[in-house]
Formats: sequence, structure tokens, C-alpha cells
Amino acid sequence: MKQVNRYIDAVFTRDDALLEGVLSSIQENGMPSISVSPSAGKLLTMLVSISGARRVLEIGALGGYSGICLARGFGEEGTLTSLELKESYAELAHSNLSKAGFGGQVSYMTGPALESLETLAGNQKRFDFFFIDADKGNYEHYLAYCIKLAEPGALIVADNVLAGGSVAGQGTEPRRYTKLMKAFNETVANHPQLESILIPIGDGMTVSRVKTESVCDGV
Repeated sequence: MKQVNRYIDAVFTRDDALLEGVLSSIQENGMPSISVSPSAGKLLTMLVSISGARRVLEIGALGGYSGICLARGFGEEGTLTSLELKESYAELAHSNLSKAGFGGQVSYMTGPALESLETLAGNQKRFDFFFIDADKGNYEHYLAYCIKLAEPGALIVADNVLAGGSVAGQGTEPRRYTKLMKAFNETVANHPQLESILIPIGDGMTVSRVKTESVCDGV
């Protein structure tokens, strides 16, 4: 799996000084090096651009790598709302988004994401693109809120759904969240309000489209 991703990154992505600077800033601040891969970041940019999304919600900011990739998809016309548990992470992410030229188009909500999602739902906010990349134990709860906050036809993308390939049981050592990701994948694959597929890029991403005929009213 790692060899395949190295090949994809080598062929389909180019050196990006801005994003490489984000990775460096994450290391310099002692934060975990768990940003999306270059090719996964490019996929996020393409999905936002292709879908025409203008109101993007990100669950898990870290240092802003994925935020920049998402913002590049909507350019000057969109906005990004980013949920991050730690204030220091959000501050670094905002600094990096500002360097990328998107500082005025992104807003951060810090603290537990479920509380922020409840606030957004209470304020009747709506989004047309979602990216979930946070604590795996709450993925299903995050999914439910995303559906509640979704415009019809919105896309919901979730990262790390292959758990290093361990969800397929191919002799790969299970990770602490392997069972969680297997359950999440089954949920999105069989959810009556979603049309979904898993793309084996990076650590795996599910891409789900909220069906236009019905949008969830509850969590």
C-alpha cells in the first residue's frame, strides 16, 4: 500500500513549497505528522472544484494542510469552516491558510467537534462539502451531523478509512481503530441517504454524496 501511494504521489503530484512549509511547521511545533498525503490533498482540491462547492466544513484542522487543499478547490469564491479541538493547532492552521491567501475565507471553531457541530446545527448552517479527519471513535457521530448540515447533493469525504490496509485483513497488523473504520465503512456503504465509494488513496477515503431526494432531519 505504501509503495502504491509513493508511486501515485511521484507521478501525479509536484513539489509544492507552500504545503511542504506546512508540514515543516507541524513538525517544528511538535504536532503529529498525520496530514493527508499529497495525492489525497490533490483529490480534495479536485473534488471541491468539480462539485462546485462553496461552503466547506472540515472536522480536524491540524496544521492547515488539508484546509489549504480544500480552499484551493473553491478559490476566491468559497468559505471554509474548520473545527479543531486545540486552540494552538487552529492558530497554526490559520497562519498557514493566511500564507496561502485564504486567511479571510476561513473561520475556526475550537473545542470538542460534537459541541461545535451542535452549535452549527442549532444555527441552521448548511454546507455543500465536508471533510472528516479527526478522532476515529466519533466518525459515525460526525457523519450523522454532516448529513444533518448537508445541502442536497453535498459530498462527505472521510479519511483514514483503510486503517493502513488492516480493514481488508491482508496480513496487516490491526490498528487501534481498525474495527471502528470497518464499521464506519459499512455504515456509509449501506446508508439509505448516501451514495458512497471508497477510494484507496493515501490511507483510504470514502466519498459519499447526500442523495438529493431526502436529507436527514435528525442526529
